[in-house]
Amino acid sequence: MAKEPTHSQTLLGTMDKKDYIVDAFSADGLCPQEARQALEQRYTPILEITKKFDRRSVSYQLSKKNALHSWLKYKEGFSADLVNILLDEMGAVPGDIILDPFLGAGTTALVCQLRGINSIGYDILPLSKVAITAKANSMSYNLEELRQMLHRFTQLVLPEGYSKKTPYINITCGAYPEHNAKFIQFATEWIDQSDFSEITKNLFTLCMINSLERCSYTSKSGQYLSWDSRSEKIIDVNRRREEAGKKPLAQHTCRKVIEDSRDAVADELRHVLSNLETIQGSGYAGTPSAIHYTQGSALFQLPQIADGLLKGVITSPPYCNRYDYTRTYALELAYLGVDEKGIKEMRQALLSCTVENKSKVEALREHYTSIGAGERFHSILSRIRTNPALQEVLQALEMRKAHGDLNNDGVLRMVEGYFTELAFLYGELYRICQPGAVVAFVNDNVRYGGEVIPVDYLSTNLAEQFGFTPVKVYCLEQLKGNSSQQMKKYGRVPLRKSITIWRKE
Repeated sequence: MAKEPTHSQTLLGTMDKKDYIVDAFSADGLCPQEARQALEQRYTPILEITKKFDRRSVSYQLSKKNALHSWLKYKEGFSADLVNILLDEMGAVPGDIILDPFLGAGTTALVCQLRGINSIGYDILPLSKVAITAKANSMSYNLEELRQMLHRFTQLVLPEGYSKKTPYINITCGAYPEHNAKFIQFATEWIDQSDFSEITKNLFTLCMINSLERCSYTSKSGQYLSWDSRSEKIIDVNRRREEAGKKPLAQHTCRKVIEDSRDAVADELRHVLSNLETIQGSGYAGTPSAIHYTQGSALFQLPQIADGLLKGVITSPPYCNRYDYTRTYALELAYLGVDEKGIKEMRQALLSCTVENKSKVEALREHYTSIGAGERFHSILSRIRTNPALQEVLQALEMRKAHGDLNNDGVLRMVEGYFTELAFLYGELYRICQPGAVVAFVNDNVRYGGEVIPVDYLSTNLAEQFGFTPVKVYCLEQLKGNSSQQMKKYGRVPLRKSITIWRKE
């Protein structure tokens, strides 16, 4: 690394690695596992069980307490503390350029901005654009204008006879009490027609997005939206189940009180206004830096970036865990105007982490050919298809599929697509990084059908194929839990949550 960690960043003791090492990758020895075991032997010497980071660092938990970083309730994001530590370790200074190809809530870009470091970011979800625009303008807001906007908003009254409702898609139909569904649309029309500045209107949009779940019958729950039993949707489902002689769904309450939409949005507005009063009152000017954000897929954007541009990369891609962001963020996407067709296109465009994803190889082939980089495409693809550990994983999943151990046959296609797409990113990152640049990826190891997939070591091995030097695999002290279904059938194995560190020599 560029420099030694500060005292506050040093480890709090050396932890034993043995509880974090996988001995058997294939339950009951059903499938080949030698290539995965070889990776375990190869990279365990650089494995470091650390208290430098914890589950709060690599999730939204720490950020939700911070000004700016708490403005988008993005549970998949990581903390500003994590970004600061990694920037220190890679020796990033004002004027350098850092990339986050999965920008999410924009934490990497915002921390870089506060330190005078330039950044590039990509994300497919439109809520990222709203969030990064709102946060990046923290020193540009007219606080008096925001106070006026808040005052006028709190005086809004839904007109009698108003009938329009906020847009919905199939998955969000009936998500709000009727009054909230109408008020959300009414308030949106009000802000659009107002004479407030564009950055103030965007900030209002962000606050509205943050309020939606609080005033709905839904909550984000793993792979899906969870529905409250008080919603008309569940009431109707239970009515039909009872008519068919079936047991009604178990009672479930997302939250004790479904908030009034005006109160929820006003609460969000007061929160950001308070943050901005503190931020602007601090007199912070900062070192000039730029955030270059593009709404789109890094897979198709990175091939067009010039060689040797980056000082480093800090990111956390979607995990290979079947979580579908187009479902968990369906309220927000519908509010921003994404329709059913747009949802399906967005789901396919995201990094392959759901069983519904189809291969992107042909689309990538066409893209590389169109920009005159067909040879690079074939070079990257050939390395992916000759990686022994990845081929072993795919063979093992094929065997588990034939054995009836996969609860969805799409898991095999998802895993193949996931690592194929990540490998294309790794290949491009090596090309666009400067000599000495450092790349940090936060990710989770996973298990399907009794087969452990060492995402951290497999990714490191793929990155090494493209020229990166493995430096460190930080592993969180708390092991990630196995699913109850996997443990019941195959027993418990270590599943690491890691931050892989690679360097371009």
